[in-house]
Amino acid sequence: MKFARLGPVGHEIPVVLDGEVGYDLRPVTPDIDGAFLSTGGPARAAAALTAGELVPLEGAETLRIGAPIARPSAVLCIGMNYAAHAAESGSKPPEVPIVFLKTPNTVVGPDDPVAIPRGSEKTDWEVELGVVIGERALYLDSPEVALDHVAGFVLANDLSERTWQLEVSGGQWGKGKSAPGFCPTGPVLVTPDEVSHQNLRLRSWVNGEPRQDSTTADMVFDVATLVFQLSQHLALEPGDLILTGTPEGVALSGRFPYLRAGDVVELEIERLGRQRQEFVAAGADGGHGAAGAGAGAGAGAGAGAGAGAAADAEAAR
Repeated sequence: MKFARLGPVGHEIPVVLDGEVGYDLRPVTPDIDGAFLSTGGPARAAAALTAGELVPLEGAETLRIGAPIARPSAVLCIGMNYAAHAAESGSKPPEVPIVFLKTPNTVVGPDDPVAIPRGSEKTDWEVELGVVIGERALYLDSPEVALDHVAGFVLANDLSERTWQLEVSGGQWGKGKSAPGFCPTGPVLVTPDEVSHQNLRLRSWVNGEPRQDSTTADMVFDVATLVFQLSQHLALEPGDLILTGTPEGVALSGRFPYLRAGDVVELEIERLGRQRQEFVAAGADGGHGAAGAGAGAGAGAGAGAGAGAAADAEAAR
């Protein structure tokens, strides 16, 4: 199944997509969150849709597309998980997964504007496959059982400020990963039965020019291994988001300029949809809340977005 959340920031409405139609899920759940995912929510949604108990969301085509999951308790990220990207970063492929964190409040809609952080000179893009946890995972016995704990997959942009990440980090990457809006997510959450995640094409563009083009088959550590390995060190909770790494083709490589206000980044993963972010200058508050101000001022701010979520999902089939 494909799930989305439509509406202004903080007031998103959960929907299930059937073709190009978004059906209002509020009779089943108030939101697409960990509680929904861990208590059989997707199965209940499917049954309600089949029984004709859900109605199309009125005006969906005028609504902003939000992140397809409510704010997770954790956003866990894997560094240098594509060998070519490790090489362009000046490193060898890791022997164990490199783990860092983004703050959960970085998660925004796939088409929300993003503010270049105040003082940033090296804001960078990273197209990534996101994994959403559906069942608590701690001390799993093997990678073979790990996928039983996955609720679905999303497209995400792991935005980074490279100076803060690498040069003034103090050895931790989170400072360069957690500016407001630095994790555009969506447009849809796709359940595992709908997509084979092992060989999905990932691409990105800046101002219409190609940047990244690879497949998830090139991961150093696959999804099952990552979920298993993480569970040995921490508890993965329902609704948590794991970003699985990015392929080569980012500005850090030295081949492309870093992002500036006015740039447009587009990203796509086949079967998971497409994103588009316009980058804007930081406001007087340093960019805090910029995405909400730009995209959630009203339903009309995202005209066509509701239909776009369904169209993106269909185009990615």
